[in-house]
Amino acid sequence: MNSTPLLSILIPCFNEIETLDTIIELINSTSYPNKEIIVVDDFSTDGSREKLVEFEQSNMVTKVICHKKNFGKGAAIRTALNHSNGDILIIQDADLEYDPNEYELLINPILQGKADVVYGSRFNSNNSRRVLYFWHSLANKIITLLSNFFTNLNFTDIETCYKAFTKEIISQITIEENRFGFEPEVTAKISKLKCNIYEVGISYYGRTYKQGKKITWKDGLSALRCIIKYNLLR
Repeated sequence: MNSTPLLSILIPCFNEIETLDTIIELINSTSYPNKEIIVVDDFSTDGSREKLVEFEQSNMVTKVICHKKNFGKGAAIRTALNHSNGDILIIQDADLEYDPNEYELLINPILQGKADVVYGSRFNSNNSRRVLYFWHSLANKIITLLSNFFTNLNFTDIETCYKAFTKEIISQITIEENRFGFEPEVTAKISKLKCNIYEVGISYYGRTYKQGKKITWKDGLSALRCIIKYNLLR
């Protein structure tokens, strides 16, 4: 790889007006010197879309793409991938649950030539982690365990937002899921590429539903469906 490969930061956004200013400022203040910020607004109705257009006009973000309908996180990531140019790509939610200052933790195994894919684990870490919902944590562990059973990988957290990929690897994957099923889908698909996969511990500042958390029990059921679909039926 070149000494400073281009890092594409892919941000799916839906109704995150309260956090947009801060997250974009944090991303722009990270030390990595060569990056682009691609944001997909998934039909926000709270002013996020208009704010993002302002960011693009003032060069605070590289590109904003606006969906004409709310499709979901997976669809937004698919759109962002189609507009990215990076050698390394990382997914960043538009909320403040994940810290952009930890990008180097994720991309260093790639820069060192050790990894093609890196997941940031919220549960295999000595870093800060907000204590929140027991049932979410249990569901995550079950989903991760079942995914590992079929992929023969030993992840601790497949539902993490922070996933980094080389362009070579992610370009071999077609994202089909529109919502949070993206997580088990992409995990199943990278497992079949026989690439080098790493996991690093990250911090996590989870939100409550009152603060804007969007994932629900229905997405948990969808994740189970996707584990079966992309590991057994393909």
